[in-house]
Amino acid sequence: MIFRAIQDKFKVKSSLKYLEDELAKPKVPANREKGIKTIACIVDMDNFPNADHFNELRKDFGLPPNAIQIIGYKRGHDKNTPFSIQFFTDKDMGWNGSIENSHVAEFVSREYDLLINYYKEDRLMLKLLTAKIYARLRVGFTGVDSKINDLMFSTDLKDFKMFKSELNKYLKVFKEIA
Repeated sequence: MIFRAIQDKFKVKSSLKYLEDELAKPKVPANREKGIKTIACIVDMDNFPNADHFNELRKDFGLPPNAIQIIGYKRGHDKNTPFSIQFFTDKDMGWNGSIENSHVAEFVSREYDLLINYYKEDRLMLKLLTAKIYARLRVGFTGVDSKINDLMFSTDLKDFKMFKSELNKYLKVFKEIA
């Protein structure tokens, strides 16, 4: 039991070092053309359990069904509550910033045009996953490390309609959507 606690402490320490190193690296500009064709969403399901709302973006942007990938995060694993999306927990933390979850490995293996970081709390696991994903444009909320996101909103996390409206407005300004 004590060994497990010490091991977890060192995992957190090595992950913090990894995250610090990743955020210090200069961002490599994407050579992809403008336009939103693929979207990744990282959702804090402890604070926003309705992650299925992100599928509405598919209709709004006229995307095919497989263009939006959603992964959720929960602090603890609840085996009794079924979720329609895949998720990861704090128990999935590995050494040197790795996240030992097969769903996360598949999620990270793709490139995206837009990454939506739908969380406001500064959680290590969420920031680690964000740092691992290659996306041309990153959108999130104020209150999280500003090095992670390119565009940050100060709307309420529970007001998805307002978030969607603001996202739509800014993507039009950036000429990402028509």
